[in-house]
Amino acid sequence: MMRTGRLVLICCAAVLSACGPTAEGELRQWMAEQRATTKPRITPLTEPKQFQPQAYTVESGVEPFSQIKLTQALTRDSVQSAANATLIAPEMARRKEPLEAFPLDAMAMVGSLNKTGTPTALLKVDNLLYQVRVGNYLGQNYGKIIKISENAIVLREIVQDATGDWIERTASLDLQEGKK
Repeated sequence: MMRTGRLVLICCAAVLSACGPTAEGELRQWMAEQRATTKPRITPLTEPKQFQPQAYTVESGVEPFSQIKLTQALTRDSVQSAANATLIAPEMARRKEPLEAFPLDAMAMVGSLNKTGTPTALLKVDNLLYQVRVGNYLGQNYGKIIKISENAIVLREIVQDATGDWIERTASLDLQEGKK
């Protein structure tokens, strides 16, 4: 029993001696060599521009808090808002057509025909076929059909831009050939 205890103690000592300072020493030596040979590349910073303070003189410019300047800005905004209102007001007052419930990308032009001299386009929406003419409305952006050709429908849409103003833009639906 005593002999087994000694054998276990000797094995433990041998295992612990294998993890000795030699492996750690080699690692530390390699790290020191890497630090000595590797030089960081630092680009020098440019000298900042010298700040030149300027005195504010009221006589040389327009007063920033002037009532006249504020009144002009508000008048300009109200004129622009009135112009925007005249663009969208007729669209808000009219009754919506059924195809205005669908976005343009959900519609596909599948054909065109000429009924009694009036160009007519065939649209496929939700597996249903619709006939549309110039003057009909499509899409969710107040799109009014202004032209129908054999291979495209041209629309005039009214959308809001990044500033919130209503603007007109042109959109089109092209003929989808070979699509089932």
